[in-house]
Amino acid sequence: MQLTAALITALIGASLVVQIGLNASMRAHVGSAAGAAFVNFAVGTVALALYAVATRAPIPSGAQLAGVPWWAWMGGLFGACYVAASTVLGPLLGGAAFVALVVAGQMLTSLYIDHYGLLGFAQRPVDFVRLLGAALVVVGVVLLVRR
Repeated sequence: MQLTAALITALIGASLVVQIGLNASMRAHVGSAAGAAFVNFAVGTVALALYAVATRAPIPSGAQLAGVPWWAWMGGLFGACYVAASTVLGPLLGGAAFVALVVAGQMLTSLYIDHYGLLGFAQRPVDFVRLLGAALVVVGVVLLVRR
């Protein structure tokens, strides 16, 4: 099961790189990053609605939504920021540099979140090997973004 999850995750990572180019193309056609991001989310919303109907996923009730902590709503905002940033910054930096910088930010934040067991993640203390792995990611970023 972990191999399957790893392969699916790698494919999703690959699709994020392709998404940068698709968003940049959308931006060029609609004339703005905000417009491109809006179209991206509109298409994604339709796709998720179709998926929910196909899988008969229950629609959350008002009471369920009212019980969601305020900070959990930020996931949508962060997603919008990523899409808008990839639309503007991806073409400026290049795909490899943009993704490397995103991964470095994810890696460093993930170490912090794991160390303290925040946001529902299991607590996994930072140790030398994990810090070394993060350092190697940062070194990779430096190599990819240099001109």
